[in-house]
Amino acid sequence: MIQAGTNPYFVCELSTGYVVLGDSQYFPGYTIFLAKEHVHELYLMPKQQRVQFMLEMSWVTEACAQAFDADKMNVEMLGNGDAHAHWHIFPRHDGDTPRPGPVWWVDPAVMYADETAPTPSQLVDAKRSLAIAIQRVCQRES
Repeated sequence: MIQAGTNPYFVCELSTGYVVLGDSQYFPGYTIFLAKEHVHELYLMPKQQRVQFMLEMSWVTEACAQAFDADKMNVEMLGNGDAHAHWHIFPRHDGDTPRPGPVWWVDPAVMYADETAPTPSQLVDAKRSLAIAIQRVCQRES
């Protein structure tokens, strides 16, 4: 969908991956950074690509923190449901869960409920804010 230009959650392309907002925004700013090249595990990437992918993930994480005014960032690479290298990037805010802990403690029926999908205008605003922040971080780093 990204290559066809039909993914409404697509934010931008970096050298090693694609930045997309999650279709669930229970945690506002939830973002996924997907590797361009298909590999099941990070260690299966060629070294230079792996290093660049991790560096770009850190840039996206910093940009998310800025764009969504995060108090803390959670970043995970799991791949149990989709065996393709990708990062889950969660901006966290004080009190965003009933008790302090990882995002996965939130009931999936709540976290992925239809009500957590962004409205079209929220999606446009979030994508614009994140794209601007990514551009700012990447320009500073290059």
